[in-house]
Amino acid sequence: MTITDQTPESDIGDVADAVSASGVPNQLYELPRRHAVLRMSEVQAAERANDPIDGENDQTMLVNMGPSHPSTHGVLRLMLEMDGEIVRRSKPVIGYLHTGMEKTGENLTYLQGPTNVTRMDYASPLFTELAFSLTVEKLLGIEVPERAVWIRMLMTEMNRIASHLLFMATNGMDLGAVSMMIYGWREREEVLRFFEMVTGLRMNHNYIRPGGVAADLPDGWRDAVGRLLEMLPPRLEEYDILMTGQPIWRDRLQGVGVITAAEAMALSATGPILRSTGVPWDLRRDQPYLAYDQVEFDIVVGSYGDSFDRYAIRLNEIRESIRIVHQILDKMPKGDYRVQDAKVTPPPRARIDESMEALIHHFKIFTEGFKVPEGEAYAAVESPRGELGCYIVSDGSPKPYRMHIRGPSFINLQTLPHMMADGMLADAVAVISSVDPIMGEVDR
Repeated sequence: MTITDQTPESDIGDVADAVSASGVPNQLYELPRRHAVLRMSEVQAAERANDPIDGENDQTMLVNMGPSHPSTHGVLRLMLEMDGEIVRRSKPVIGYLHTGMEKTGENLTYLQGPTNVTRMDYASPLFTELAFSLTVEKLLGIEVPERAVWIRMLMTEMNRIASHLLFMATNGMDLGAVSMMIYGWREREEVLRFFEMVTGLRMNHNYIRPGGVAADLPDGWRDAVGRLLEMLPPRLEEYDILMTGQPIWRDRLQGVGVITAAEAMALSATGPILRSTGVPWDLRRDQPYLAYDQVEFDIVVGSYGDSFDRYAIRLNEIRESIRIVHQILDKMPKGDYRVQDAKVTPPPRARIDESMEALIHHFKIFTEGFKVPEGEAYAAVESPRGELGCYIVSDGSPKPYRMHIRGPSFINLQTLPHMMADGMLADAVAVISSVDPIMGEVDR
């Protein structure tokens, strides 16, 4: 377990009473600051905009932040009840990017599904593809080859690095560290070039599919990964110099947007938000999937649950992902990159030009899809933003009867009013950035 450098390890002792050794809550919690949420309709809010709060004589006003504000990370709107420069209560308003992807998924075959879900969390699309594929494979009762498992681990850990680098860039820009936007974008570009080498695309890959992956790793992939792993550590050291030890950076983040372990668990927050409170909950360790039980890595936790902890956790998680990728390079097995099951897997491309049966097989599996036995299944993975889950109900047809995605960005948005309560308006941008929401995942 790794502690962020904001405070000594001894400062997180109180968390032991909140969670068991495995990180599972020992008891249920209630939110102590329910007044933080602006629980009224827009009409009611407009009528009561000038009402006093909690019997105070100070008058308040409502201010809309977003949905076109550049620091709301997409099309998020926040209704803020302001008492001067202080945010008393707030209410996130979502739905401006609604695309109906879950309902769309119920009208696509299981083979077409990854092309849909990959567009939800567009900063880390491979994780949604993985959660969807794991759920379908549960319903099918199949196990993917070992090489496909390790390729999936390699690609998702590289995607975690890319996502956290994007956070470093946008978080720096939101707080005025404009240089960080350039540097974070520069390093992320190198990771995206590797993705383009493997999948043919920089984003929305449709690479992880039920039964394995779309294609084997290309020639030269080890050298490409090696160059990335050599390039990143010195750049992360530069980030530490530019931001971590910088007094202005610390003043903007330390003690801002504080959330307790009890509040985070009561709100079902996961990922860096929960770990910033000292709770060492990571699905890769606590509910292992793929081959994470065969690699060594530390869970990075914070101590105060503030915006600085959430920044430091993501910075150090890049280092842990680099550590995992080094082990993947050493342990990558040989073999098939997808299951050799004709009911699930299309024929090799070369066979289509040689065999009429292969051509018919290819045509039917891509037009009709493959049938999945009746039942329901749920699979979850640890995305850069927390627990990303996929729930599918099958009626025995080639399409899901019901599909639901547990998007961590959607769940984590609940924490915003509690983090922003009684804080300054100037700190609202820092708090939003520290949550790292992806609105495509929220408004799916």
